[in-house]
Amino acid sequence: MALVGKVGRRDEIVSACPAARALGIHVGMAATHARALVSDLDFRPAEPEVDAALLDRLALFGIRRWSPIVAVSPPDGIWLDLTGAAHLHGGEERFCQRLQAFCRRAGFTARIAIADTPGAAHALARYGREDIAIIRQGGVLKALSPLPVAALRLEGGALAAARKFGFETIADLLPVARGPLARRLGLATIDRLDQALGGKAEPITPREDVVIPAVERRLLEPIGTAEAIAQVMHDLLKDLAEVLQRRGLGARSLRLIALRIDGGEQVVAIGTSRPTREVPHLLRLLKLRIERIDPGMGLEQFQLLAPHTEPLDAENLGAILAGESTVRDPARLVDVVAGRIGPGAVFRIAPVESHVPERAVRPTSPIETAGSWPAWQRPVRLFARPEPLSRVIALLPDQPPKRFEWRGRSYKVVAGDGPERIHGEWWRR
Repeated sequence: MALVGKVGRRDEIVSACPAARALGIHVGMAATHARALVSDLDFRPAEPEVDAALLDRLALFGIRRWSPIVAVSPPDGIWLDLTGAAHLHGGEERFCQRLQAFCRRAGFTARIAIADTPGAAHALARYGREDIAIIRQGGVLKALSPLPVAALRLEGGALAAARKFGFETIADLLPVARGPLARRLGLATIDRLDQALGGKAEPITPREDVVIPAVERRLLEPIGTAEAIAQVMHDLLKDLAEVLQRRGLGARSLRLIALRIDGGEQVVAIGTSRPTREVPHLLRLLKLRIERIDPGMGLEQFQLLAPHTEPLDAENLGAILAGESTVRDPARLVDVVAGRIGPGAVFRIAPVESHVPERAVRPTSPIETAGSWPAWQRPVRLFARPEPLSRVIALLPDQPPKRFEWRGRSYKVVAGDGPERIHGEWWRR
């Protein structure tokens, strides 16, 4: 089998199976020449869009199984950033073996390379001699030197110039000064060489796993009043609520992006204590942020995103409608108060299993159940630093004090609890 694609103005072989290559068919051969050479060859049209869709599916699968940073390397490769993730798969060598076995089961042939830079990994995977190449730190220069110049992902004009000046391998480029080399092969060659050797950063734009629900409005005329902005917020929330309802989601956070006519960008965000898609409640929270929007000469475009969503199913209102439930949900009140004074200022104290008083409680969400408290009494207030007591009088040394002075005032103890022996936990220092 051979795939035929349009290259320039003629049809060329863009891919061939091993059996076809054994018969003399190679990539770049004219389709008419290939048909004349092997008449019974199975010719099929190349479908680059389908190939790109398959690579995208593999990249999405890689995000969920292998690494949080995965990107497509067209036309036939995938980037995987293993920084901090290799040990989760048994090390780099073990991961490469498992990845190659996965590709074999899926019907693909694969060449895998791990290096310090994306450019070096790209070059070794496509032009190296081994199916699995793992280059240790600091060994990129030695590994890339024998590879051809085409391994640097150069354009056709740069490759033709390299052949003209006698540059065959990457090692031939290294001793040449950058100025003359740039004049002969172009600045893009210098950038690719620096990227492969680690002298210039080459960031990988990862494939996004989850599509963030978002809606957008473009206005015919710029607006700048609070009433007009509130109306746009209402329209955006109605559109976003429909998107969330179709997906069965509720918003936990919203981000409103407003673009000004001078190119400036205004961003405001809100959060909710529970997933919701109720337009009146979310509009009330967004209106609290209108004063933080500087319209400048006018706002002409708005975008509303829900970066944090959670599943939101139908709610059973039978008990509430029957009057059997009298407990009110404080989520709306919490959202409004947190919108005014900040989300970190509204919390509830929950117990923690610890004998040390300062570690026996923790702040938690105000709408969560605090849990059961221990049976013994705990201090209501703790000072940041211990404060000394003076003129302490007790009947016996081991009994609680009867009188003491604190901050210049005398106190008489009416009732006491304790003493309580407090010792640090053995699992903490």
